[in-house]
Amino acid sequence: MMNPILKELHDIRKEILAEHGDDLNEYLRAEWKRAKASGHPVAQIKQRTLRCTGAETSGEFATDNQSSPPRDR
Repeated sequence: MMNPILKELHDIRKEILAEHGDDLNEYLRAEWKRAKASGHPVAQIKQRTLRCTGAETSGEFATDNQSSPPRDR
């Protein structure tokens, strides 16, 4: 038997997604627009990579910056 609280959460989730054509991306876009329009701060987070941190060029030579072969780890 399913937990009644979980069942309610699943039912609400299905209802919300149905309102957006079962498209999670559409729901997230709509919520982002709604939050921004209501004055809530919306974070603009850029994905970071090793290239952004400077860690990629920590060695003096190009070979210093290569990852170790699996046998050396």
